[in-house]
Amino acid sequence: MTGSKSDRISRLRENENLEDAPTAMLKYLGEVKRPYLTAVEEKLLGLIEREYRLGD
Repeated sequence: MTGSKSDRISRLRENENLEDAPTAMLKYLGEVKRPYLTAVEEKLLGLIEREYRLGD
């Protein structure tokens, strides 16, 4: 996946079909005060991107 953490999250938030659980996860990830994601956070974000086909 390419792009900064905030770019990736913003792209996903624009999807009007986003369900509640991914929306909550994106909210959390957007509020993390560090500029990087942990390995688990990266996997979760990647999963959401793949599910909504935004990772390519």
